[in-house]
Order: sequence, then C-alpha cells, then structure tokens
Amino acid sequence: MPSKRYVLNIVTTVICSSRCFAVLSIALLIGSCNSAAHKNMPLVKDSVLSLLPDKPIPLTDAETLRLYNGCREWYDHALKSSGFNGGILVAKNGNVVFEAYNGNAHLNRHDAIDSLTSFHIASVSKTFTAMSVLKLQQDGKLNIDDLYSKYFPSFNYPGVTIRSLLSHRSGLPNYLYFMETLGWDKKTLIKNQDVLDYLINRKAELTNISSPNTHFTYCNTNYALLALLVEKISGTNFPNYLQQTFFIPLQMKHTFIFNSLDTSKVNPSYDWRGRIIPLGFLDGVYGDKNIYTTPRDLLRWDRALTGGKIFTPQTLEQAYAPYSNEKKGVKNYGLGWRMNIFPNGKKTIYHNGWWHGSNAAFLRLLPDSVTIIIIGNKYNRNIYHAKELANLFGDYNGQGGEEDETENSKVKEILLPAGAGSTQAKQPAVHK
Repeated sequence: MPSKRYVLNIVTTVICSSRCFAVLSIALLIGSCNSAAHKNMPLVKDSVLSLLPDKPIPLTDAETLRLYNGCREWYDHALKSSGFNGGILVAKNGNVVFEAYNGNAHLNRHDAIDSLTSFHIASVSKTFTAMSVLKLQQDGKLNIDDLYSKYFPSFNYPGVTIRSLLSHRSGLPNYLYFMETLGWDKKTLIKNQDVLDYLINRKAELTNISSPNTHFTYCNTNYALLALLVEKISGTNFPNYLQQTFFIPLQMKHTFIFNSLDTSKVNPSYDWRGRIIPLGFLDGVYGDKNIYTTPRDLLRWDRALTGGKIFTPQTLEQAYAPYSNEKKGVKNYGLGWRMNIFPNGKKTIYHNGWWHGSNAAFLRLLPDSVTIIIIGNKYNRNIYHAKELANLFGDYNGQGGEEDETENSKVKEILLPAGAGSTQAKQPAVHK
C-alpha cells in the first residue's frame, strides 16, 4: 500500500499539471492568518467572523484523489467537451475536491474566466429569497402562514399565503407572460412594484389564475412578490438586505444583485451558438433571479446553510420539507428548494437556473455533506447533468429528470426563438 506522502505527491502532480484544476482546502473559504486571501480581505468584526463556516473535517489523501479523478473525468467528457464556458466546484465536507474554469467572460475577448468571475445564477437566486423570508420568520417579524394581503392590503387574491408563494402553490400567473400580454412598453424595465400593481389593478384581464394551495406551478411572480415582502418587513431594499444579512457577513465579496447601473460591469450571456443575448425589459425584477455570484461564494452560502450559525434546525426543516405531494414521484419542491426524494431514503436538495444564456446548477447532498456547483454564461444544457456526479458520493441512482426552469409552457412558447428545433436550440431568448 502506498504511503500517505506518496499519495499526496500524486495529488500534487495532478494539480500542477493543469492550471484549470485545483484540490483546495477550506482555507479558500475562510483563509488562514498567513494566507494571501486573508491579507486581501478587509478587517471584519468578530461578530461577522462568527457567522463564517467552521473548519470542516479533512478528507484523506486517497479519498481526495479518488473524488478529484472522478470529477475530472466527468468534467472532461460531459461538460468541457460540450463547449462549457464557466466554472465548476465540487466539495465534500466543505473541502474543495475539484474546481475548474473554462472559456472567456466575453467570448470575443481574452478575459479568461477564473474564481473571481461572477455569473448570473438565475433561479438559484430563489434560494436566497426564500431563506431571507424564513430568516424574518425566525426573527419573529412575520409568519409564513400569514396572508400576503396582511402586508399588502390592496392585494386582492384571497387565500394566497407567504408559504404558498414560497412553495409555488399560489395559483398566480407568471409575470414573464402577462406583463407583455397586457401591453407593457418593452422599452421600459419592469420593476417588482410594477408586477404587483398589474396583479392588483388589472386582475380582471388576467388569465390562468388558479385557486391557491391546490397544485404546484413553478412561477416567477411568486418570488418577485416575496422580494417586495422582504423590503416591507425589513425597511430596506432587497439588494441591501441581502448584502447586510448574508453577503457581507459571509464575505461573499463577488456576489451582488444586478441593477441597470451594472450593465457595463456584468458579463454578457450567450446562446449555445455563441451569439450574445441582450438585456431586455424583464431584467429589472429581482427575487426570482438577478443574483450574480461565483462558485466559491456559493460554497460559502452552502456552508452557512449547514453551519447552524444563521438558521435554526427548525427553519431548515421547513425549507427542505416537500410541499407538493398530490403527485407521486421522486421530484418535489420545498420553500425555495427543489428536491429529489428516493425510495432508498436518499434526498437531494438543489436548484437550477436559466436566464438569457446563463444557466446554473446548485446541488446539495446533505447526508453526504456534498456540494456541486456549476455556473456558465453560454447556454449549455449539460450543466443540468450535474446530478450525474452524485453517484461518486453514494447511491443516487434513479435521479429525477432535469429541470431547466421553463415549466410554464406559455412562457416557453413566447420566448423560444422562432424555428427552434434541435434539443440544443430549444432555449428562450430570455428565461430561467
């Protein structure tokens, strides 16, 4: 049997052979006092440091090498070979076992993507919105079984609770569809308040309104309204709330919510052919989308969720409980989280995202303490195959089919490019 030093030398050799791959310790997350990363961080108060994840239990050299090789093989054959333009990170117990970046932030430039490149994570943003609402409940500032109209009295949709918005069981129509149908001027950015105003003032013209709490329908309107709720309760705008509550305390220094002033600094997105997709009138709404971040920052978010320093076990239990049980099957949805619940008792918690040409996968295998993060700004359906990596860590056979965040068929019809026929071409100009 080879010695530990021999195995470590193999790992070191593998890493050094490519600048795109790394096997990293948790120091990349919290830094040590002597690290370069720590020297570049601003001084923070002890109360902020106390929210950072604890140092994880290290893996053996042999386990690290096994996981690295397995991830690299999948990455080379399933992702990189398909024209992947983005970043991937896989962690076990908070230890990064695989990390790679490929392509350029702008396809027509030589600005190589690296660990500091922020990407639009589309519907993965919903995980932050949901946990913001649950944090406010945890702090005693609201109850998710309250009617939404308790906080917005003009909201004339009886029976719609905060919980039904979180679980996509509100029965509301999708603003991605109805704002245009009702004549919104597409030269003007839609804001969250505009969505609420249309729902209230033009209810008689809306179609596809269902009774709440009868069935699951994935709908971006729900999370646009939840962002307004966070603003109402917290007394500050949603981007600032996230900065103060999560991004700054967790030192997610490359994470932010997009606004129109950021147009020149964010990386564009591209369709699968490499054609740039311009911003449109739907890009002013947040809560359902519009968070930009990096794989490393998302790992900080994952570690914060499991670290017990921000959320109580009771809060997380609510978030990860399945709420759509009218149809039997592996797939379900919690409060801001998708999940697969397998007959063998295994459970994955995750969310995918798709907006313009950006798409993302954020997969969490909680019993095995595994995090799989893939983000790109050139549309690539293989990103959603991240679940295939789960079997490196346990028996996750029988994974549910991929979700690409286009569950509203009418939105698909509007946003798909004319004449799209192939599997790769079936992508909207704007959607998630």
